Amino acid sequence: MNKIPVITIDGPSGSGKGTVATLTAKDLGFRLLDSGALYRSLAVSAIKREVNLEDHRQLADLARCLNIEFGSGSVWLDGEDVSLEIRTDIVSKAASLLGTIPAVRTALHEQQLAFRKEPGLVADGRDMGTVVFPDALVKIYLTARLEERVQRRYKQLIDKGIDATLPHLLRDLKERDAKDSERPISPLKPAKDAVVLDTTDLQVDQVVQLVMSIVRDRLAS
Repeated sequence: MNKIPVITIDGPSGSGKGTVATLTAKDLGFRLLDSGALYRSLAVSAIKREVNLEDHRQLADLARCLNIEFGSGSVWLDGEDVSLEIRTDIVSKAASLLGTIPAVRTALHEQQLAFRKEPGLVADGRDMGTVVFPDALVKIYLTARLEERVQRRYKQLIDKGIDATLPHLLRDLKERDAKDSERPISPLKPAKDAVVLDTTDLQVDQVVQLVMSIVRDRLAS
């Protein structure tokens, strides 16, 4: 299993990791794992099934049976496109809560590992390089100034037809950054051997080119 190459792209919300991971996977012909979408999809599934978010055992069981696929920028849950649904405020809050439950994280960890198949995998999230795939061939950590990340998230949501305001997003990202970096389980931080890229003043294609250059050099070595 360790012979299958994995490229991890971690970073805070709005750093561009999702877009960069999608384009990098496409360029390489690798499979894609959006780990954040796993938690969001589990939240959608739990809400639809009226599962109590305090019932950790039932949530973990639901996580192990999660039927999710990624493709062409979309997220499919049980054959249904939930790409927009997983971005709603209620789902975001539920997903954030699920991320603090050890039993859920363990169950979704198993799901994440299952995505490691030929010819390779590009995985984006917050702990892909530190916890889930510590033996990854290449580890990238993307970051950007908070103000820039807020603007990016605002544009992303508006383009998808989802209502958003800059003050609300600023408050949300500040709170999320604090929770992600301070949580005792899998805190957000670069892996010791990760390449850290500040994307504040870079276009998406420039970031992808940098990542692809790093990946090609590592694949060739």
